[in-house]
Amino acid sequence: MRRAILIFGLAVFPLLLGLWPTGDAWGDSLARPNIVVLFIDDLGYGELGCQGNPEIPTPQIDSIAKAGVRFTDGYVTAPYCSASRAGFLTGRYQTRFGHEFNPVGHHNEEPDAGLPLSEPTFADYLGQAGYATGLVGKWHLGGHAKFHPLRRGFDEFFGFLHEGHFFVPPPYEGATTMLRRRGLPSGGEGRWTSEDGRTVLTTHMRHKEPAYDANNPILRDGQPVSEPDYLTDAIARESVAFIERHKERPFLLYTSFNAVHSPLQATDKYMDRFSHIEDIQRRIFAAMLSAADDAVGEILETLRKHELEERTLVFFISDNGGPTRELTSSNAPLRGGKGDLYEGGVRVPFLAQWPGTLPAGEEFTSPVVSLDVMATALEVAGLDASKLPGRGDQPLDGVNLLPYLTGAKDDVPHPTLFWRMGQKRALRQGNWKLVRNGPAGTRAPQSPTGWELYDLANDVAESRDLATERPEVLRELVKSWESLNQEMVDPVWQR
Repeated sequence: MRRAILIFGLAVFPLLLGLWPTGDAWGDSLARPNIVVLFIDDLGYGELGCQGNPEIPTPQIDSIAKAGVRFTDGYVTAPYCSASRAGFLTGRYQTRFGHEFNPVGHHNEEPDAGLPLSEPTFADYLGQAGYATGLVGKWHLGGHAKFHPLRRGFDEFFGFLHEGHFFVPPPYEGATTMLRRRGLPSGGEGRWTSEDGRTVLTTHMRHKEPAYDANNPILRDGQPVSEPDYLTDAIARESVAFIERHKERPFLLYTSFNAVHSPLQATDKYMDRFSHIEDIQRRIFAAMLSAADDAVGEILETLRKHELEERTLVFFISDNGGPTRELTSSNAPLRGGKGDLYEGGVRVPFLAQWPGTLPAGEEFTSPVVSLDVMATALEVAGLDASKLPGRGDQPLDGVNLLPYLTGAKDDVPHPTLFWRMGQKRALRQGNWKLVRNGPAGTRAPQSPTGWELYDLANDVAESRDLATERPEVLRELVKSWESLNQEMVDPVWQR
């Protein structure tokens, strides 16, 4: 990335010098930047236009990269939804506080299956600093009452609590729906399509579509509502309304799309855009992504309409890699996908814009991680992330990215990144990547320790295991992983 320090006027000097004011030192509330996080679900690394894929136009999402920064090596802390979100919202590795696994279905409502109450979210801190805080969309950090978003720092909530939700309720009018089944009406396997072409059943995943909506209503704050609109459209509508309500004060908007997560479901408007795609599974996926792109466009346009664009830091991130067999979502050129600790599971589309403050059209090639969103947001809001109340001797794992993006710092934000999910472990240190998918010998028979080693600088697809060729590097990285692992705790909840 170019490292030239960009001068945008006196307002930027405090940023470049690292002298962000605290508390009331901002004076005019509009001088305190808004924070918008657009968190998309299950989107693979290789699906966006700005990531090199021309098949599905994503001009609105791509505009964030054009107006800001694309992080080529942007990571999340887990290859599944809930654990990834726990790290993102707290700025700390979720394995530090035991939120390691991914509750689904009725497990969402178990008393321990949520973000521990001991962990403040960055909505807690920004709310205490006078920000309006809103969550629109998916939560997936506990369905028990004590974990409700309104009890975790958010002033407003519109969305659902579990891991997924249908985009259109039964009987799925005005939409094409593809559902997983164990068997087809014929008794065979493969795909079955209704006469009108609006319902497709498939056995390729060998299991039934989860009952996403069971005891998982759409909520406005704490009350169930009947939502008539396609859910991605509703999330856009509610995000726009939140900005409209709070445009006169600093705000945090966390728009947490459930697109492109299953079930595969898209309205006629978007299906018509991709009539040239023959495979119905891929066509529905393209339509869902296009709807999410339009939703991003509505949110960005609302910022422009109210002249908030230059006062708003926007992040766009996927919560984990794409589940290719389930959705067709591509993680190219990376290996693996959702559920893996190979790059395809944890390296994700990661973009940021702040016109007038961040450089435009840049690529940042050093590793960054979703934990950095909280640290960056707090710093730009005038809060010293090293002195947060309630943190004690447990500092954030994320770092403020702005000095790296403006050129005020020229080292790397994260020399080392750590992952653990049950028996799956990984570490990135420099350009070396360490992976283990289970007990010794289970997935890497060529390595008696079970650890695999890859050189990402020359092999981003993790196609050549160097564990036996570079034993000295392997030993060093395993030692680093084990040292970091000693700082982590056992899972609070596991299925």
